[in-house]
Amino acid sequence: MNLLTAENLSKSFNTDKILFDNISLGINEGDKIGLIGINGTGKSTLLKILAGEEEADSGKLTKGNSVRIAYLPQNPEFDEGESIISEVIKGKKAKNEFWDTEGEARSLLAKFEIDDVEAKVGTLSGGQKKRAALVRTILDDADILILDEPTNHLDTAMSEWLEDYLKKMKQALLIITHDRYFLDQVTNRIVELTHGKLYSYVGGYMKYLELKAEREEMEIATERKNAAIFKKDLAWMMRGARARSTKQKAHIERFEELKNRDKIVVDKEIVVDSVSSRLGKQIIEIENISKAYGDKTLFADFTYLFRRIDRIGIIGKNGSGKSTLLKTILGEVAPDSGNIIIGQTAKIGYFSQDSGELDPSQTVIESAKDIAEYVQTKDGTISASKMLERFLFEGAMQYTKIEKLSGGERRRLALLHTLISAPNILILDEPTNDLDITTLSILEDYLDGFDGVVITVSHDRYFLDRVANRIFSFENGQIKIYEGGYSDYLEKAEPQFEEVKTEKKESDAKKDWKANKAPKLKFTYAEQKEFDTIDEDIEKLNLAIEKLDEEIAENASRYSKLEELMAEKEGLTKELCHKEERWLYLSELNEKIRAGGK
Repeated sequence: MNLLTAENLSKSFNTDKILFDNISLGINEGDKIGLIGINGTGKSTLLKILAGEEEADSGKLTKGNSVRIAYLPQNPEFDEGESIISEVIKGKKAKNEFWDTEGEARSLLAKFEIDDVEAKVGTLSGGQKKRAALVRTILDDADILILDEPTNHLDTAMSEWLEDYLKKMKQALLIITHDRYFLDQVTNRIVELTHGKLYSYVGGYMKYLELKAEREEMEIATERKNAAIFKKDLAWMMRGARARSTKQKAHIERFEELKNRDKIVVDKEIVVDSVSSRLGKQIIEIENISKAYGDKTLFADFTYLFRRIDRIGIIGKNGSGKSTLLKTILGEVAPDSGNIIIGQTAKIGYFSQDSGELDPSQTVIESAKDIAEYVQTKDGTISASKMLERFLFEGAMQYTKIEKLSGGERRRLALLHTLISAPNILILDEPTNDLDITTLSILEDYLDGFDGVVITVSHDRYFLDRVANRIFSFENGQIKIYEGGYSDYLEKAEPQFEEVKTEKKESDAKKDWKANKAPKLKFTYAEQKEFDTIDEDIEKLNLAIEKLDEEIAENASRYSKLEELMAEKEGLTKELCHKEERWLYLSELNEKIRAGGK
């Protein structure tokens, strides 16, 4: 049964920016739709139109009889002076099930770590307000849930609970989220808003990637065929009126159609070279640091010596101390005990949750040039303008005032500010919040080539699997260390969240997954990722050592330079030995896996 149909919707922003043009979308019973696209393309605007919160410039919305829509905006509004519980169940008081609703609301708020439900809404943080609004939306007796970035400000346990809830619910769903694992688990259709058009793909996120690649390949082939026909028809038209008069009118019409057709727009591959400054032997050394607020211990006696190859993912419940650890490393918060030593060559780039302040009166290009007009990459010097292009600020977009950017576009620009400052240590606090999937992919590729240390707090499981090679997990006042990405952590860690753990045991989907897990020997996600690239890594290290040997020979009489080169060679040699040991282990493991070992 069709619940909601949008036909030929168009919307412009400030009369000079077309968000989308003549797009159509239907939502049916059983639909669980993920809406994706680059920030600034109009995703949130489209949700507002479908939810009845905003009007399109043109087009038609048709809603089924008695169909109700519950909408979670990016920035929900409350009466700040009212209690949390009263705002969450507002509109339910006239119903007979009021008391059941209040009980359910209290239970759900507790799941999202809002315990004092009688407190005023004005006492909540921005993240807590978003979670309270999510509870309010879930409680609404609606046929369609429209959710704009519901996973922002949720820790991993909360995200997994929401994932299970949305999978099981009977209502239709339209959701914007950057969480790719979430999309793959929950949705049965992906719609992508790009270049003003809407494309629909049946399946979850992984299926979307496959189908999109097929569509673009087909469109490229069609474009080439049309180009050949166009050239042939152009030659015929240029032969003159006599030749044209002997041909069918349809031939001329086809020529005009080909001449005036829209060009096929295919998303181009973005290549971003990393920017960094040289990092010396001493990086960051943490010695027995502890931190507590009142009687709550965040971490105690934590010691860690950072390595050049470290890609640290930090996880834990909201309020467990993850951001505090980052601020302690940055020197913004003093530990109660212990020391942190920062190497002399360390240059830290910090991307915070609030992304810092951007001057709204500046243009995008002015803002970037304030950081660096030119940046040095491994492949040479590039301009700030070129770097902006690689972060999806192209053409006229670079001369747009920051005040006209969407929230996601501003966050993308703030991220670029951090990267082009040429840090050799990147500290990222929830970098995936409010960034679109395309930007996340660009960031992930950037970090792959980044010649320095990465320390990131994130609840995005896909991002952690893609980026991290070691996990710091906040568990009951201690920081425990796990090798690999998030999936590897899950295999090794004991369940931390009792309430969620109980619910998972009751989940048939999780039961089936566990029952069907093959007992065969296999690579972990991190091991497979390492095995795929280790030969190339070893080759690069050997070449780098050879180059250093040449430089050492050339600088035999320059003792200070020679000392520096020898120290660098020592570090690379140690890294090479480690890689060779890993190659031996992984090769043996691969042979066992291929032999069907258990």
